[in-house]
Amino acid sequence: MKKLHKVLALTLVFLATSTTMLAQAPPPPPPNHGSTGNQTGGNAPVGGGLFILLGLCAAYGGKKVYDLKKEELEE
Repeated sequence: MKKLHKVLALTLVFLATSTTMLAQAPPPPPPNHGSTGNQTGGNAPVGGGLFILLGLCAAYGGKKVYDLKKEELEE
């Protein structure tokens, strides 16, 4: 039980400090930022990857349900 508390405390410390321990500050924005309509971060197509991830999650969940029903029928 004490080992579990140590592991949990260490994990919480790592999670709490992970965002504050950055090696470098981000670079300053270029001059005239925003006046030309440029946006930072680019235009990554997040939607396509999101639908692929949701499809894979649905397939995994369907497989789990199928295996559970198959196991219940065998008993």
